Amino acid sequence: MLRINDTIFSPDIIDEKFCCDLQHCKGVCCRYGNSGAPLSDEEVVIIEDIWPEVKPLLRPDGINAIIEQGTSIIDSDNDKVTPLIDNLDCAYSVFNGEILMCGFEKAWFEGKINFRKPFSCHLFPVRIKKFPGFTAVNYEKLGICSGGREKGRKDDKYLYESLKEPLIRAFGEQMYDELCLAALQIRDRMI
Repeated sequence: MLRINDTIFSPDIIDEKFCCDLQHCKGVCCRYGNSGAPLSDEEVVIIEDIWPEVKPLLRPDGINAIIEQGTSIIDSDNDKVTPLIDNLDCAYSVFNGEILMCGFEKAWFEGKINFRKPFSCHLFPVRIKKFPGFTAVNYEKLGICSGGREKGRKDDKYLYESLKEPLIRAFGEQMYDELCLAALQIRDRMI
């Protein structure tokens, strides 16, 4: 484990090679799981506010799911999440050819909204969990991301490097810089 202030990073964050490969996985993370994308209380409010701007970009079945279920829901674990289409795709997912993409991110790229996507999606396949006195940052090594691991090895890119932007979003630039420095020092000791 690597501890920076009150945050504990699993070793995989700095050891594992990873670079998202949408051509391989086809955006299946927008479909994977038994509920929608986890949302913070703040994100629930933001999504409710930006729904009118995002709605025209979504698939008809996604729009219907959101109208029927709401812009966010509470899942069986009592967590706030995005609604699903027929218990499968995130209701906010859109197709770009055969690849599932985030409708929020599409609207963000088009300059329609200032919210890129739910934080849990931006940071995937890394998850953050808060405990009394510390925060844990763990890598979920899932089969659906095997192409990302292969691409990371091919491109010689570590997980924390691929997730620079969301890690900075979560912890700030100073902590990210400390994480990079720690990763280099740990690798130097291993040589």
